[in-house]
Amino acid sequence: MNAFLRNMRVVARRDFLAIVATPTFLLFLLAPLFMLAMALAGGTGAAQLADSARGAGRIVAIADSADIEALRAADARLRAAMPREPAVLVLRVASPTADPVAIAREKGSDTYAVMSGPPAAPRIVEREPGSSPGRYLVLLAAEVQRARAAGPLPPVAPRFESLSNGGNSIAAQQTLAFGAVFAIFLLTLLLAGQTVSSLAEEKGNKVIEILAAAVPLESVFLGKLLGMLGVAILFIAFWFALATGGGFLYALQADPAAIAAAGAAAGAAKPALMAAPATGWPFFLGISLAYFIMAFLLLGAAFLGVGAQAATVREIQMLSLPITIFQVGMFSLSAAAASAPGTGLARFAQIFPFSSPFAMAARAATDEAVGAHLLALGWQAIWVALTVYLSVRLFRAGVLSSGSGWKFWKRKRA
Repeated sequence: MNAFLRNMRVVARRDFLAIVATPTFLLFLLAPLFMLAMALAGGTGAAQLADSARGAGRIVAIADSADIEALRAADARLRAAMPREPAVLVLRVASPTADPVAIAREKGSDTYAVMSGPPAAPRIVEREPGSSPGRYLVLLAAEVQRARAAGPLPPVAPRFESLSNGGNSIAAQQTLAFGAVFAIFLLTLLLAGQTVSSLAEEKGNKVIEILAAAVPLESVFLGKLLGMLGVAILFIAFWFALATGGGFLYALQADPAAIAAAGAAAGAAKPALMAAPATGWPFFLGISLAYFIMAFLLLGAAFLGVGAQAATVREIQMLSLPITIFQVGMFSLSAAAASAPGTGLARFAQIFPFSSPFAMAARAATDEAVGAHLLALGWQAIWVALTVYLSVRLFRAGVLSSGSGWKFWKRKRA
């Protein structure tokens, strides 16, 4: 066992240094910056497009000059209470030649609905039957009638109170569960897929045959897997340190009075239902890291076994699509389990080995039980060992035997 671990450590250190001690590793570390830049550019374009589309939409109210101020005041009161602000209200003074249909069809802007006539009996011309803009104009006319019937409305002076101990929101915990699933999926998608091509070069220059003759193949596969895991941990540690350093620099440059005021405002606006995982933040963060390691080892072992069968770069590229589809499938299964905790689907996702790390990380956000996570880590470790064993057998039978058959055992000679 000592020789096995020593050989595995040597292979892991060799693969780790072969990746880290290269200039291209810096580009690998900075790859998320390019992703963030592209996402920022796309988000900015989408926001500008949404703003332009939102600015082009309008609703029109054609009223007498005596009703214009009442409509404007009613619109201001209703918009303050709306969860989503309606389209821009355009007020026009009624004229004998005003045609609501012609106004709704004017070019240059999207008119969703047009109201004409007195507020007591308005005429609504809308683009879609039963649309929200049409109902809003009806509500606007009713608000004008109510204000006139009751006379001038007195100013309201509300007093807001917040609950100090409101507990944890189930919706917030499910959001945290989905966030954990997405974070682990994104990291494994970026990092674990590289194990597919780790054996292609060594198969081409016959290095893998020298290694197989010197040490057991199990040590080679586990060493390569741990070397790639070290690269992944270094990647995460680099970005965590970068984010922490950026936060400290921002805290040092910011005004202490402004920070204290922001903290007081955040404390005053503290919601009644807090967003905290059921197992607590320390345990949740620690177990999420452990599940990322298990997910990386599971998927990496499977991808290492599949990629070991590829002989050329073209075959590796052809294998990338089914591997990505498999990862997306595990993410979809775990995301569905995170949105429905305690169901049969969630239990299946927690038991199935390749989706178990994702689903159990989601469970840590919604279920306060701790013992199940220790069992899950042991179950996943067993499948890591089994996957490595099967990958070695496939590699030995399909590659080292030079095409003599896919045998999982050695035939004994007489």
